Amino acid sequence: MNNSRISVPEAISVILIVFVAHTLVSLPKSLLNVTSSATIINLLYVGIIMFFLVLLIVKLFKGFAGQDIIDISSFLGGPVFQKIVGMIFILYFIFSSSILLRNFCECLKTVYYPMTSLFFILLTFIIALCISNNFSFSVTAKINLIILPIIFISILFIFFANNQNLSFENMTPILGNGLFDTFVTGLGNLGAFGGIVFLYFISPYLKEPKKFKRIAMISIGLSIIYLIICVAIILLTFTFLLKVDEIMPLYSAARYIEFGSFFQRLESILLLIWIIGMACYFSITLHITMNIFKNITNIRNSKPLLVPFALLMLSISLLPSNYSISKYLETDIYPRLVIWIGLVLSTLILLLAYLKKRIGKFSSSLKNGNVSVNVSK
Repeated sequence: MNNSRISVPEAISVILIVFVAHTLVSLPKSLLNVTSSATIINLLYVGIIMFFLVLLIVKLFKGFAGQDIIDISSFLGGPVFQKIVGMIFILYFIFSSSILLRNFCECLKTVYYPMTSLFFILLTFIIALCISNNFSFSVTAKINLIILPIIFISILFIFFANNQNLSFENMTPILGNGLFDTFVTGLGNLGAFGGIVFLYFISPYLKEPKKFKRIAMISIGLSIIYLIICVAIILLTFTFLLKVDEIMPLYSAARYIEFGSFFQRLESILLLIWIIGMACYFSITLHITMNIFKNITNIRNSKPLLVPFALLMLSISLLPSNYSISKYLETDIYPRLVIWIGLVLSTLILLLAYLKKRIGKFSSSLKNGNVSVNVSK
């Protein structure tokens, strides 16, 4: 693990790449489907909830510095419980990354490669993942740290370059379909914060574990800002996108940018940058998945798992018979998994482990107190 240690900026970029990966495909549109014109207000609302949840996660992690949720599960329920939790997260990561891979490749096929078999586009990514994961995790994190700011700049570029197309009237009515949909039904948009799940696994990779709180706070703050900008691009630019099934809405927004006849098809450059970012996300997810399997099986080296897990991702990505099914899995099933596995289950494990540790310390102090009393007598 020593050659896989990462710095604070690299850790933040690892968490943020999850948000980026999903927004590049369909996440902004999914959020708008739930809360309509009130989505920006809703993101501020659920963002505040996530902020306090992350504060709780940081508080609970204080007693488990340098450990991940798999190690904490072992402390809480022993080896059997550790293996159950480990398998849940392996299935979670494999499923989410495989479906996102399928949908992103479907978009690439539709936009640029209509005559190319989807299998070969998927296989290209799988080969890239196998090559990148032969290097240490820190190498992937460094590349990710380089590409992530470029992606952020590209999103800001789309927003400001479309300034002539922005219509703030699209934000009305401000509360969308009403208070209930914005603040109650809209709680389902907590599923947009899938990057927070990586917080449960990042601690063992840190060069400075004591800065875990800084990483968590900066990550949640930047993710809220990023999500709001992505939603604002779609909401303020295209009213019709709220009612149609658009492929890669951010890419569609980029196609409307015009700088005269000399600068054309800028979206092609942006898409190339996004492809590199997506490859970083898949590589990071695959590495963490293999590391979980390594921990729950106590094997020494996870490298032999690379090809089997990559082929598993390929197989699952090919399971949906069409794009409609794979998109449903990403937009409806994945957010629920984020909430129930990434937020509810993980926080519950942390809370119970924290209480168990506090009770253990309290019992130990009582025993030590009794011993001292007996000796004095």
